[in-house]
Amino acid sequence: MNKICLFGASGHGKVIKEIVESFNGTVEAFFDDSPNTNILLEVPVFTSDKIKNFENNKFVIAIGDNLIRQQVSEKLAVEYISVVHSFATVSDSVGIKEGTVVMAGAIINASTVIGKHCIINTNAVVEHDCKIEDFVHISPSATVTGNVRVGEGTHVGAGAVIIPNMTIGKWVTIGAGAVVINDIPDFAIVVGNPAKIIKYKNQ
Repeated sequence: MNKICLFGASGHGKVIKEIVESFNGTVEAFFDDSPNTNILLEVPVFTSDKIKNFENNKFVIAIGDNLIRQQVSEKLAVEYISVVHSFATVSDSVGIKEGTVVMAGAIINASTVIGKHCIINTNAVVEHDCKIEDFVHISPSATVTGNVRVGEGTHVGAGAVIIPNMTIGKWVTIGAGAVVINDIPDFAIVVGNPAKIIKYKNQ
């Protein structure tokens, strides 16, 4: 449980290393197929062909980009683990699936379900009875209020607010500071207060 490897040797990986250490875990290795260094925060960095040497370790994908995180998860045949910072507040009735990261100061309240390989970033709030699907990123200080559904791969920008009972589609981008007061369809990019669709992503 406490010996963990991270795929992604970057700034995001540095933060996840400190999350692991917050509950007395150890990061034994970083992996990156385009490494900028062979050592990061005193931990060795290897390319993915060396993963077989760490087959008894559990892994976290330390990559902030939701699509790349999904692609890596489908490529690597490893066992994933979720990690929660010791300074996060998570209700006992919350379900968190494998590969998800919950950062310092985050709050996840009762009866919420968090999918696989999500990021609940620093000081983000996910209120009661929410459903956050796989590969979602809730950015720092964003607030997802009660009974909200957030679709796969969606990115909720820093400081954004989603009011209660909204349904957010898959692979949506919600801009920093946006205030979402209506449901958002798949692949939309929304900004502003109130949040408005400015375009759609290529599907």
